Amino acid sequence: MPMKSKTKSTNSDDIEVGQRIRARRMAKGMSQTELGNLLGVTFQQVQKYEKGVNRVGAGRLVRIAGALDVPVSFFFGGTDSGSQDTRAILGFLDTSYSLRLLRAFSRIPPGGVQRAVVDLVESIAPEKSRASL
Repeated sequence: MPMKSKTKSTNSDDIEVGQRIRARRMAKGMSQTELGNLLGVTFQQVQKYEKGVNRVGAGRLVRIAGALDVPVSFFFGGTDSGSQDTRAILGFLDTSYSLRLLRAFSRIPPGGVQRAVVDLVESIAPEKSRASL
């Protein structure tokens, strides 16, 4: 009878959970160190969770949800059923300039200027990239 490996590797679900942790942490303006302190782990461990390198256990995920003020279902796409759009958005949020762009855009008063910025960005973006989001 073959022996089972005691270590479990991560998969795409672990990566998506990590991306959701990162997106929510960044939306709250919280650093990895601050989240780590709330959880009793190092910022390096938070980094590994966010990258999907390490799996997040159920108990730890409950504590992360509490620290980030979301239900646990948030990390599993409870509100959006894990659509392709959500995966594209989470991938975008993992880029270096995304948070800066979103914060700056949110400071623009709603209306014509926001619409003009979106029109400008869409006109610059290649056709394929526009369809992917």
